[in-house]
Amino acid sequence: MKALNAILLGGREVLPLIEGGKGISITSGASSGPWAAAGGVGTVSAVNADSYDADGNRIPQIYHGRTRRERHEELLRYAIEGGIEQVRRAYEASRGLGAININILWEMGGAQRVLHGVLEKTRELVHGVTCGAGMPYRLAEICASYGTFYYPIVSSARAFRALWKRAYAKFAEYLGAVVYEDPWRAGGHNGLSNSEDPERPEDPYPRVVALRRTMREAGCPEVPIVMAGGVWFLREWEDWIDNPELGPIAFQFGTRPLVTRESPIPEKWKRMLLTLKKGDVLLHRFSPTGFYSSAVRNAFLDELAARSARQIAFSPEPVGEHRVLFTDGSRRKFYVTPADAERAYRWMAEGHTEAMKTPDGTLVFVSRERRDQIRKDQADCMGCLSHCLFSNWADNEKSSTGRKADPRSFCIQKTLQDVAHGGDLDWNLVFAGHNAYRFAQDPFYSNGFVPTVKQLVERILTGD
Repeated sequence: MKALNAILLGGREVLPLIEGGKGISITSGASSGPWAAAGGVGTVSAVNADSYDADGNRIPQIYHGRTRRERHEELLRYAIEGGIEQVRRAYEASRGLGAININILWEMGGAQRVLHGVLEKTRELVHGVTCGAGMPYRLAEICASYGTFYYPIVSSARAFRALWKRAYAKFAEYLGAVVYEDPWRAGGHNGLSNSEDPERPEDPYPRVVALRRTMREAGCPEVPIVMAGGVWFLREWEDWIDNPELGPIAFQFGTRPLVTRESPIPEKWKRMLLTLKKGDVLLHRFSPTGFYSSAVRNAFLDELAARSARQIAFSPEPVGEHRVLFTDGSRRKFYVTPADAERAYRWMAEGHTEAMKTPDGTLVFVSRERRDQIRKDQADCMGCLSHCLFSNWADNEKSSTGRKADPRSFCIQKTLQDVAHGGDLDWNLVFAGHNAYRFAQDPFYSNGFVPTVKQLVERILTGD
């Protein structure tokens, strides 16, 4: 394999190996610091990171506010304090080597306030900010105000062109790199557009060539493009290295760093990842963000799929085929088609007795226990997103999207906090990239071997 030489990222010489940021306590200072110490770029997630008390015990993120707005303010305090703490831990563990980035999601609740809050206390420790999940137009301006580089995450040349023209061209000197995240292969939330088929993955090479061409035509600095999503063995990407058509390239690893000794995820999660098979990671659209996302298929996702399958359209008045009067035992009355009435009564006989309205003029059928849990989760909302389909929260004056809450989704903050801190792996959302099945096939992990971050980086540099 070709030698993988150091590159300049924002004027700093580092190995072109980036640790992918994963939110809710998954990429913490414990793993990011050692990754930077190995010569690459460690990424601390500033998405509701953990903070600690004076004795070093984790502070549970418990909410006491009576209103969503009050709980939202609590959430922002947790996020800023946790982000600062994890950056400091990462920097100390890095021994001043490599570089430390932070990662935020633009569509998370209060993203700009969190970014300001963390950078105000850590600007001398943080090299750059990676940011995706939305169109972060103000990212460049905010980072430049702290003398920090920015690394926008995009999934197409078109998205970068829009960001560059509207905002980034004014702050070109602080553009550290552009992260191309493959929307079919990356874990977590993905940037699939409405014109792209989730069932038909596209070759990333021509898409990255198009991105570089767009960057050059726009007069953008010749900064590295970071290939993210689907990267496992570097030998499989050898033709990307020192390729003049692509320009300078770096590679991001999101899934592989999960299985290291320093990784903060629970041991049972690491062991589960070592057993996955091809196809065990599902690209789905149940997220309350409205984005596609990739996670391990388990009982949690199966229940969401089954919930959506138990769905019929209704009309408040008899119209066309919707002529059968249907009731779920309450005072509410709906008009449905004869076939849908038959299906609804069958589901109710199976125990899914509660009909819940969706924003799309449909009913989904769930058990009474599930209905009560959905309603409680919606009522407990703390505004972790800029807008949430599940609870109808929005970070605006009305604290509402103006739409009905959608029972087909879930509280993402609740499940990600739970799984990160030892919760049930079968009944929580477990993000992973689509290459996670390769843990079981890669001889490096034979007999359940879990490497240190240093050992993993050394292994990656061999091409494997």
